[in-house]
Amino acid sequence: MQSEGGYTYVDVRSVTEYEQGHAEGAHNVPLLHRDAQTGQMAPNVDFLVVMQANYASDAKLLIGCQVGGRSARAAQLLAAQGYTDVVNVKGGFGGYRDPATGQVVDEGWAPAGLPVESGDSDAAGYEALRTKAGGS
Repeated sequence: MQSEGGYTYVDVRSVTEYEQGHAEGAHNVPLLHRDAQTGQMAPNVDFLVVMQANYASDAKLLIGCQVGGRSARAAQLLAAQGYTDVVNVKGGFGGYRDPATGQVVDEGWAPAGLPVESGDSDAAGYEALRTKAGGS
């Protein structure tokens, strides 16, 4: 779907999670950042600014995270901002299992055997996309 339909996969996991492995060709715009002092996840206040600077409201976007929760929230935020072709990647990168039974509910990108890469991309990593949005 990604290459065939002209979609861009936007991984909304943290920079560290993205660098450890992501869908091949994915861009990284974290919905949350890990707070260095508390270790807790905190909202990325620049999420919408970076998205709007890099993707038109009619861009075809696949939004993914680790299991689907963050990406569902990000997709809702984008739709509320007027994005018209946003698809949540159910199961995210790693897949979602029912906590009670352990049964696979949504397979996820990597477990499905779809192309994966790791590291940061000069053009698709968060720093490059944030810089394009005017961040430093």
